[in-house]
Amino acid sequence: MRVAVIITGASGIIYGVRLVDVLASMNHEVYVVLTKPALTVIKHECLCTDNLIKYLKGKSKEVFFDEDLSSPLSSSSFILDVVFVAPCSLRTLSDIANSRQDNLATRVACNALRLRRKLVLLIRETPLSTLDIYNMLKASIAGAIILPACPAFYTCHSSVEEIIDFIVGKALDAAGISNDLYKRWSGSTPGTPLCARLFCSEDSAPSR
Repeated sequence: MRVAVIITGASGIIYGVRLVDVLASMNHEVYVVLTKPALTVIKHECLCTDNLIKYLKGKSKEVFFDEDLSSPLSSSSFILDVVFVAPCSLRTLSDIANSRQDNLATRVACNALRLRRKLVLLIRETPLSTLDIYNMLKASIAGAIILPACPAFYTCHSSVEEIIDFIVGKALDAAGISNDLYKRWSGSTPGTPLCARLFCSEDSAPSR
């Protein structure tokens, strides 16, 4: 499967990086697009920029930057099966919802909509204004899958990595890509519930 992962300047760069990591491990053909704001956020949330770009290049077929409109990805003749925008900033959401295609990131996303390919927008912002919600509605009507980065806690996560993988697993589910990144609901909660771990002593934890 040929997949693009667009990493924008919202907080949550780790979601895009983990997606690239998992997709590469599944032997998918992965292309990465980094926006200019993402390069700024990377400095605060991840490795130094150069090291992260090197890491992404090692995991993907190629890494592009959003000003590179000469990239083959900018053409709808370069067929992508799935496009993820992870994380998806509200600026990028607005551009996609209103078909502003003045950089590679929005061009690739809008190509996916034009061709009725899977486009998963991993929204990472809170709170949301009415205009943001309206843009999500417009993008959804056009065919995008809106996937806010809202982890569930019934799986009793024991680490930040498990929380990240829950969202990444959900994004893969939305794209129709099988995965076992998170514990799926089976009718009972595995392990000790988070509230019990945080607020109760062992002998006062609620029984289930």
